[in-house]
Amino acid sequence: MGSRRLRRKTYVLLLPENEYCAEHKLCTPTDEEWQPSVYLVVGDKKPPKRSTEMHTQAFNTMFDADALDGLRAAMSGELIAPDHPGYEQTRRVWNGQIDRRPAVIVQVRSTDDAALALQFARRHALPVSVRGGGHNTAGLAVADGGLMIDLTLMKDVHIDANTRVARAGAGLTIGELVPALAAHGLTTPTGTCAGTGISGSTIGGGIGWLSPKHGLGVDNVVAFELVTADGRTRRASTDEHPDLFWALRGGGGNFGVVTTIEYRLHPLGQILGGMLVYPLGDARSAMKHYSDLLASAPDALGSLAVLATFPNVGPALMLQFCYTGDDLAAGEALLAPLRTHDAVALDTIQAMPYSEFFMAYTPPVPDGLCYHDTACALPAMSDSVIDALIASAAQFSSPRSSVVINSLRGVAARIAPEATAFALRTPHLMVVNAATWEGEPGDEHIAWAEEAQRTLRPLACAGLYVNFMGEGAPDEVRAAYAGNYERLSALKAEYDPHNVFRRNQNILPAKQRGL
Repeated sequence: MGSRRLRRKTYVLLLPENEYCAEHKLCTPTDEEWQPSVYLVVGDKKPPKRSTEMHTQAFNTMFDADALDGLRAAMSGELIAPDHPGYEQTRRVWNGQIDRRPAVIVQVRSTDDAALALQFARRHALPVSVRGGGHNTAGLAVADGGLMIDLTLMKDVHIDANTRVARAGAGLTIGELVPALAAHGLTTPTGTCAGTGISGSTIGGGIGWLSPKHGLGVDNVVAFELVTADGRTRRASTDEHPDLFWALRGGGGNFGVVTTIEYRLHPLGQILGGMLVYPLGDARSAMKHYSDLLASAPDALGSLAVLATFPNVGPALMLQFCYTGDDLAAGEALLAPLRTHDAVALDTIQAMPYSEFFMAYTPPVPDGLCYHDTACALPAMSDSVIDALIASAAQFSSPRSSVVINSLRGVAARIAPEATAFALRTPHLMVVNAATWEGEPGDEHIAWAEEAQRTLRPLACAGLYVNFMGEGAPDEVRAAYAGNYERLSALKAEYDPHNVFRRNQNILPAKQRGL
């Protein structure tokens, strides 16, 4: 492999700084002679002629043996080029629809490795993507012709049971972190899917079973270690780079490569948890009871509603609960009205360790299937919302598809919107229409997800959790951060002025917005 050259001819458009072309993603190389202009990577097809204010240039990105060997020798991780035997498997992400070919993959083992990889990408003018768990439906972890910084080897976790703080490598999945903490009788708020990476889930927000009681994942972070766009390693906390710490708590991957996260931990042992399943024909009544429960439920109750297809039941409503109060009998009494509903087809609610519950009720979303999501935020579960959700479920085009209804409430909704970058602190619902299929054309399933979104759109409210977006259009991203967007944009200009980290729900640096 070391004797080969990798070449990619890439066309770019050059235009004056501060001029923004919405058709392409911004990318600025680090060489001084390029600084007066912004250049936009177009790809391997020559673009049509544009205005005289910009011109087209083709260049070859070359990695000779010396450049690759130099990077490989300097780092402790793995360097995977297209002729590496592990390239085909490593470039794949969770969503089987995503088929992109990065120029090089750097599997880092340390923060120093991540800094070296980023410096290499900047030196060779490569688009940068960052892979934690790779669970973003739009496949933002991988870019054609780019450099993927792959964090999946960074799985160390150090738990201090006395201080109740865990220091976790950003390559861990939630399903790896939760059992590791449980071995010490501790936990921290995370998302609900075991296969999701802790890094992407946390820096986007981190909504899950424990959020009503302990807040979001970002509300329980003590510090981040990361590499910023200038190649510097920084520790962000309330005492060190506090503005950056604020931005990382909800600002997604806009501010650097997060390599380590320190979490505040909470003691947790037995919980009352499980699911109730109702046939779709009886779902309306059950959902109304569920809505009433959410309106008055204690913070100790975490929950999730899912419309999906179940064996021996067919299309159905599943209500999942995780009660973490000290008195589990109080949880039994709280859920009794739903459990005694005439239409209950399945009831698995029982006392069990939290980690056992978490792993048993993680969503069944295997790697390699095809996924297409649409999502929106809703102010409440009104009768109109319930009817729209049930109508969508009745039209499933695939038995693997689902409608997932998350709720933000409790402690997570009582934190001030300006306290962290995550701004959506008003109690609300988040609905994901998840089309899922295997080995067949996806047009029918994509059409179902898009139609489900159209049905809900008139009922929706502004702002959507960024981890439920795909790439996110500029107006969607702005709405997600509401009153925090201007501050985030200014911090983006400070820490990533050339928008190196743009494969995300992108916050544009202030100067690129003409501010």
